[in-house]
Amino acid sequence: MQLNSFLSPHENISSKDYNSSPGLEEGEIDTKTTLRTRSQSSSTQLVVPENASSLGYINSQARQRTEELRELLLTHSHERQLVVLQDFPDPDALSSAWTYQLIAQQYDIKSDIIYAGTLSHQENIALVRLTELPAQRWTLPVLKSKDISSYQGFVLIDNQGTTSQLMPVLEQASIPLIAVIDHHNLQGDFNCEFVDIRPSIRATATILTQYLQAGLLPLDSSVSHHVKCATALMHGLYSDTNRLMQAKEEDFMAAAYLSKFYDAQVLKAILQANRSKLVMDVIERSLKNRIVQNNFSIAGVGYLRYDDRDAIPQAADFLVTEENVHTAVVYGIVHDEDDELEIVIGSLRTTKLTLDPDEFIKEAFGQDSSGRFFGGGRTGAGGFEIPMGFLSGSNENSSYVKMKWEVFDSQIKQKLLKLVNPKDNPI
Repeated sequence: MQLNSFLSPHENISSKDYNSSPGLEEGEIDTKTTLRTRSQSSSTQLVVPENASSLGYINSQARQRTEELRELLLTHSHERQLVVLQDFPDPDALSSAWTYQLIAQQYDIKSDIIYAGTLSHQENIALVRLTELPAQRWTLPVLKSKDISSYQGFVLIDNQGTTSQLMPVLEQASIPLIAVIDHHNLQGDFNCEFVDIRPSIRATATILTQYLQAGLLPLDSSVSHHVKCATALMHGLYSDTNRLMQAKEEDFMAAAYLSKFYDAQVLKAILQANRSKLVMDVIERSLKNRIVQNNFSIAGVGYLRYDDRDAIPQAADFLVTEENVHTAVVYGIVHDEDDELEIVIGSLRTTKLTLDPDEFIKEAFGQDSSGRFFGGGRTGAGGFEIPMGFLSGSNENSSYVKMKWEVFDSQIKQKLLKLVNPKDNPI
């Protein structure tokens, strides 16, 4: 299914852009719970742009939140901010962060988009390279070596801080959290000025596109970086709605608006990025190791390098396509050689409408000692990360390494199978 089969794109990026390579990865929540801004303490008159009809349809809730964000940006004019993404950002996060950065520039706010992990999914790498998306990899050592006192605050886009290892450092440095913009289920309370969390919307890219539609940044098809950003947003929306098959009205309206600006050739090049041999090897491992019970496919794939982490969700995407399987869970131990860190990382994919990935993962793995869940999800997809603590780190003894994997593999299967077969004793 190709987007350009039903959308009318604007194509004005030359072929030389393909070789550019920048420096370097459901139920709706009540508005009172998820939106806390300074503007709530005073009466706010909503401002609807005179050209709203040409900007595209958005509902009154989106207009209200856009106006509150406008007031926030005015309050923080002339400041510097960090836009923090999850450690392994996806197209939705990358495109949404870039859009926020461009909007903030209109209010003389300079921002840097950062993530601590890596870009390993072939489409994410192609997205950043072909659009010159300005995201920077700041590992923990890099962050600690920088003078971040010049930043007056940070913003969380497409995450709520639970999937970024940069959060503790920023908090220790007393850098205030300014805003949270996300479409995942609420993970906790926030002490910040603006929260726009809408689980009823399928992609954070849709929320950011609504900000554009409401006039925070009028896109211009003659401006190259506007076209590239619109292309990135279309990719983010496309990927987080499972090729628009899980899109809702707001997502379709956002896609219709972006269709006037995005470059179909660049998007096609991104979507046709080839899988690496490593990803194919991990998919093969997941096929060999999977067990299938009650239409669930569960597979452990062993050890992976930190930079290859995105092979896990791709393996889950593949397993869920098997006949008589509605849910796939793939997991492995990801090893960071630089920091001698190991962590269990897993991904869930499901086509079963009555299965809530967020509830399933939280029920299966619970919370850590501080009350944070080890994972969560959205419609059709979820993920989890479990630190290995004292057992983390390499060991030259191959039998020890094998034994460690067998222990974690058995424990994870046990927790998952308790939900898949609640009456069985699987281990």
